[in-house]
Amino acid sequence: MSDAASQTAPPAPPPQAEVFVPCPDLNAALAFFVGELGFRIEMIFPAEAPTTASLSGHGLRLRLAPGEGAAPRLRLPCTVLPPEPNRRRDGPAGVVVDWVPADPPMEIPPLQPTFVINRSGDGPPPAPGRAGMIYRDLIPGRLGGRYIASHIAIPGGGLLADWVHFHKIRFQMIFCRRGWVRVAYEDQGDPIVMRPGDFVVQPPRIRHRVLEASAGLEVVEIGCPALHETIADHAMTLPTGRNLPDRDYGGQGFIHHVAATAPWTPEGEGGFERQDTAMTATTRGLADLKVLRPAGGQRLAVPGHNRELLFGFLLEGSATLDCQGRRALGPADAFVIPPGEAFVLEDCAPDLALLEVRVG
Repeated sequence: MSDAASQTAPPAPPPQAEVFVPCPDLNAALAFFVGELGFRIEMIFPAEAPTTASLSGHGLRLRLAPGEGAAPRLRLPCTVLPPEPNRRRDGPAGVVVDWVPADPPMEIPPLQPTFVINRSGDGPPPAPGRAGMIYRDLIPGRLGGRYIASHIAIPGGGLLADWVHFHKIRFQMIFCRRGWVRVAYEDQGDPIVMRPGDFVVQPPRIRHRVLEASAGLEVVEIGCPALHETIADHAMTLPTGRNLPDRDYGGQGFIHHVAATAPWTPEGEGGFERQDTAMTATTRGLADLKVLRPAGGQRLAVPGHNRELLFGFLLEGSATLDCQGRRALGPADAFVIPPGEAFVLEDCAPDLALLEVRVG
């Protein structure tokens, strides 16, 4: 691999102390601190219905998070933590000082395999997230917190109020179902445009910014772990002016799959075909993605698998899922098949298009 392709991520900015501010309503707090006082967001999570954020401005850094108490609480990040008994100090006037890791490692909870059916329109209403995005949770139980899958929409489209940021993740991909979206990625040349059937793998910590979307944009996003931080990088401007297609980001590469130029090949002997992708190579074997559609067949039998996640999403059309019972599925319905279990799709409509993602 060339020197350019093996570049490491930009050095992290020096850690800053934070003042903890109890915050039962993050949206109201952001409207005040960011909208009225001019603070800027440095980190926010989770992406859908966020509850926690770090802000900077006026020489201060604030951490807004659920909690109680009126006295200030200071978070002092450091690269080497004091011994456990000395990581908290109680100061005068009720002030509490916590020493915390400057860059805490990802916490990836153990997998809790679960059979999931999520029909469009079921469950709680979609929740607002950042930059005008509306999130529908496709795996409400999160498989123990290990995986999240979201059906994300931007109804109005146009230019988006996003900023350069990255995610502390093990795996993340975004598949475009409807509309189009323009995104800039670190060291990947000019901004790309994703259209229906296209997807990207966003490797760990790659800087990116969502620039613009069509009205009615819909994407499907899958991430591991389910709860992960979105961290701003205000020092970087995108695009960077570099195009390093072979660059390594935390052990994975970047890929922009363009559906319009990808071939279709037969899937077994049951009258279906698939569009293969380079996700397996890009993620070093961690994940795989394919789109399946009928080519004269109406029944697709899938044997048991040994991956952590087998996720299906009906992009279009309808079918009957036979696994732990029979269930009719329609457009935008999703399912998760536990390891070791087989399933069958029957009565498949001619216009069926199935997104299948396997991870782990």
